[in-house]
Amino acid sequence: MLKNSKLTKIKEAVLGPNYELSLVFTTAKKIRELNNTYRGLNEATDILSFPLSKNSGEIFICKSEAKKMMTEFGRPYENFILFLFIHGLVHLKGFDHGAKMEKVEAGFRKQFGV
Repeated sequence: MLKNSKLTKIKEAVLGPNYELSLVFTTAKKIRELNNTYRGLNEATDILSFPLSKNSGEIFICKSEAKKMMTEFGRPYENFILFLFIHGLVHLKGFDHGAKMEKVEAGFRKQFGV
């Protein structure tokens, strides 16, 4: 359950109020293990999202990797965390990388000032 009201509002806008979401901030070591296990990529990444069912999922964000990537996206740290969060939510909504996903993300970023 999300306790941050802005995160909750974003989650509900993207996935609805009945979607059960776990948000985990984790280490580079742990996200690397997850990335290797589930995607076959033996490297740390900034975010991973895992749908568990139609109405539940998990998002893992690695703060240290996010700090490395934020400048590449020209965003301050807290804004980049929200940027990643929206990205993960849109994946949980069923979108894959591409122009359609980017358009959906851009709409939510605009809505929430991210």
